[in-house]
Amino acid sequence: MMHTETEVLIIGGGLAGLTAALHLHRAGIGVMIVEKASYPHHKVCGEYISNEVLPYLQWLDADPRVLGATEITTLQFSVLSGKSIHTTLPMGGFGISRFILDNFLYEQFKSRGGTVARDTVSEVRFENDQFKISTLSGKNISARQVIGAYGKRSAMDLKLKRTFIQEKSPYLAVKAHYSGTFPSHLVGLHNFRGGYCGVSKVEEQKINICYLADYRSFKAYKNINSYQQQVLGENKHLRNIFEQAEPLFEPLTVSQLAFGAKEAVNDHILMIGDTAGLIHPLCGNGMAMAINSAKICAELLTAFLGNKIAGRSVLEKLYISSWDKQFRSRLRMGSILSYILGKESLADMILKGMISIPPLLPLIIRKTHGEILTVDQ
Repeated sequence: MMHTETEVLIIGGGLAGLTAALHLHRAGIGVMIVEKASYPHHKVCGEYISNEVLPYLQWLDADPRVLGATEITTLQFSVLSGKSIHTTLPMGGFGISRFILDNFLYEQFKSRGGTVARDTVSEVRFENDQFKISTLSGKNISARQVIGAYGKRSAMDLKLKRTFIQEKSPYLAVKAHYSGTFPSHLVGLHNFRGGYCGVSKVEEQKINICYLADYRSFKAYKNINSYQQQVLGENKHLRNIFEQAEPLFEPLTVSQLAFGAKEAVNDHILMIGDTAGLIHPLCGNGMAMAINSAKICAELLTAFLGNKIAGRSVLEKLYISSWDKQFRSRLRMGSILSYILGKESLADMILKGMISIPPLLPLIIRKTHGEILTVDQ
């Protein structure tokens, strides 16, 4: 069997995993990614990123704007009745597909000498202050530290006996790209019966439409198209969008989504991105959170591996507290907003309040976003 040694092993080469890898590599730390999929590939994602992460991505020499990202400055929010409100996004953001962005970060990491193994981790053991990792292809890897960046839900969660994986979730997410007419500067968030839908442009004038639905109501319809016409179409804004949009590929779906915080550390593995906690898509900031969590983890690991943190237990406590400080309140706000939008009369009342008090919506947006990410040189 092949045996490999590395300082840090990252399980999953998505947005969070690749960002952490680039940061650690820049710090001179040996890092290896194990990713089961080939690049590029689509992912179910809203594909909007707040500008809060731009300075950090630029520091990593991975500015996504070179990929033709769409600048987004305005949010439109509507409820089922058709009432809507527009507001300027406090920081603004950009639209970029995961198909393009993840592949870009992967190519950046590879070009700098980084190692990405296309494989699946089958087991992680922690023995004598060292991780022993096995893969399905028969590789054995030793690492000082393992980072979990494998996404929303994985067989690895079952192996680690994580609490959320034992519970059923009623949510299903659907995403596809479309051709059609939609304002480039706008991200739309539209409520419908049993869920909500995000709409925005990504590169090459493509429209990303991604929505979260209640699975029990979804399965009453024979296919995605009939569900979109009969349920999402009840919101006139969504009906207008779908009537003039042509799908560029078959919609992707992912089910059993568990929102909220999970364990940030599990069996000494540091969890980042959706693996550590998943914010409701209506907050439109999951990608920025993934990037931010990668930064927090990489900075602490750099200090730990450089003997500037006194032991693994201190590292883990620092990561948990830092993660909670950055994200716990955002996840709580996401849950509150999701509950409100699930109650049609309550959502309508909240929208009326936003219309009569214009600063209210930007205030809510700020509660689901963080500060501009800066890096100490």
